[in-house]
Amino acid sequence: MSSTIESVLQESRLFPPSPQFVKQANISGMEAYRKLVAEAERDFEGFWARVARETLLWSKPFTQTLDESKAPFYRWFYDGELNASYNCLDRHLKSQPDKVAILFEADDGKVTRITYKELHREVCRMANALHAHGIKLGDRVLIYMPMSIQVVVAMQACARIGATHSVVFGGFSAKSLQERIIDAGATEVITADGQFRGGREIPLKPVVDEAFAMGGCEKVRNVIVYKRTGSSVPMRAPRDKWWHDVVKGQAEQCDPVNVNAEHPLFILYTSGSTGKPKGVQHSTGGYLLWAMLTMKWVFDNKPSDIFWCTADVGWVTGHTYINYGPLAVGTTVVMFEGVPTYPDAGRFWKIIQDHKVNVFYTAPTAIRSLIKAGGELPKKYDLSSLRLLGTVGEPINPEAWMWYHNTVGRERCPIVDTWWQTETGGILISPLPGVTPTKPGSATLPLPGIFADIVDETGQSVGKGKGGILVIKRPWPAMLRTIWGDPERYKKTYFPDDFKGKLYLAGDGASMDEEGYFRIVGRIDDVLNVSGHRLGTMEVESALVANSKLVAEAAVVGRPDELTGEAIVAFVVLKGHRPTGDEAHKMAEELRNWVAKEIGPLAKPKDIRFGDNLPKTRSGKIMRRLLRAIARGETIAQDVSTLENPAILEQLKQAM
Repeated sequence: MSSTIESVLQESRLFPPSPQFVKQANISGMEAYRKLVAEAERDFEGFWARVARETLLWSKPFTQTLDESKAPFYRWFYDGELNASYNCLDRHLKSQPDKVAILFEADDGKVTRITYKELHREVCRMANALHAHGIKLGDRVLIYMPMSIQVVVAMQACARIGATHSVVFGGFSAKSLQERIIDAGATEVITADGQFRGGREIPLKPVVDEAFAMGGCEKVRNVIVYKRTGSSVPMRAPRDKWWHDVVKGQAEQCDPVNVNAEHPLFILYTSGSTGKPKGVQHSTGGYLLWAMLTMKWVFDNKPSDIFWCTADVGWVTGHTYINYGPLAVGTTVVMFEGVPTYPDAGRFWKIIQDHKVNVFYTAPTAIRSLIKAGGELPKKYDLSSLRLLGTVGEPINPEAWMWYHNTVGRERCPIVDTWWQTETGGILISPLPGVTPTKPGSATLPLPGIFADIVDETGQSVGKGKGGILVIKRPWPAMLRTIWGDPERYKKTYFPDDFKGKLYLAGDGASMDEEGYFRIVGRIDDVLNVSGHRLGTMEVESALVANSKLVAEAAVVGRPDELTGEAIVAFVVLKGHRPTGDEAHKMAEELRNWVAKEIGPLAKPKDIRFGDNLPKTRSGKIMRRLLRAIARGETIAQDVSTLENPAILEQLKQAM
């Protein structure tokens, strides 16, 4: 690996927070931020001990903050005890029992509201039902459900009794589900008959049955099925039981089981380069602490906020910023079952208008698809309730950032462009809305207590104005504790010997400008080596999308090239029709020249292929691995069942 990644994308636009926002912010002004950073630098453990005592409710206070004796298997607040569900629900029962906890909008537009008192009751009933099934402290419960109030109930019920949950995204295939059931050693599965997305019914229970038919799931004693669609599904007695039957007659109180701060709250599977999913294991105390702090710091949470994170609860964003974070700070969180373009591309804006959403947190992919579907549409809706915008999931290209700022935020809402991962548990690098002057496409500065750096392949800091490998230099409470059942893989993946096992390797390339702002340029394996120059794919994508008259969306990958080492291949979705033949050749040449003008001749894509869309999961994530396989002419062997639009693969193959 070459020591640095060249950062060729220059961004000089700067957007300071308004004096009005600064005045009311939870962290108000740069001086307040620097004071927290200095406290963490001066007394690292003292800083974390203070915020943990002030933020969480402990049943048994901790006396030891950080145990580094078995590094990189760090332990935080190890001799303390608490319960995550108690911190999310019971703490609000006296102060705000009738406040709406979850505002759920179904695919068909039907709205359901549940208060903290009602949510507490439903969680207790499900927790008692799980107890009745013999689920006890440390057992694993696999949850495969649609976006719904019930999926939060299931997760909180597990946390209440000390069971470890593993949520699997409702778009995963039977094979993916079976692998996760086996790897986690799950003894209970909670699912639904099906779900609705974009006006279509998608089955879930039949997928569970298919996973069981593949074998290896014999440890599972019970399958609880929530009736969502009402369609007929096979129920195999005595294993399969309806949700409404198992909670019927259960007591509305269930004493929370207090667990050690290091007790595994959940396992969440993320893709691994080997194809075998990695079960990222998170603790209870450290994870919950960071979920709450980032709600207060990054999202400037206020008691009156209506907070909407558009992620699916099957991903870590949904865990931290739909379930645990918002409920622990006692806010009202919006949950949405459907897709942003159904029944039309104004759906997101209508939800914001109807529910008077104050804080809106979504993915750059969703933003780009909404620009394509109707860039002027937000202007038709009353978005005046918005006070803060956020992005998550991948770097946002500057042109999409500017559209978000101008058209959605009406130039008055700070944008928090957040960098974090499944493994980090919560946001690590982000603007603070009452502190940080923002730059389009930059995640800006690390949060207080987070020590980030950019290094070369030997672990040496590369300094300002250069690019390299993003690392975190000190442990933090919300970090993953291990890979479930595979501690060696954990060490090798995140604390490699190349860095003497001391630096957390994020797997992302980044650059730092002269102000110390971080710009994430994509995964290290998404960095292209063209004629000895290392370029981030995100920068080439941003250059293409900067041609806002022509390009709606772009994804860039590399393929081996005898002459240059790697050649850049761009997959482009235009705002107009998809060109073919001579028109496509002419358009490709125009875009190549555009990239050369924006970045330099070195970054000109060798191939540009046009499609009606890009291969995306149902949550909107572009599957770049599939594009890489297409670009290289390889057979696609991986599971494509999570794709929203599998047919697009054939179109893109033929375009090659």
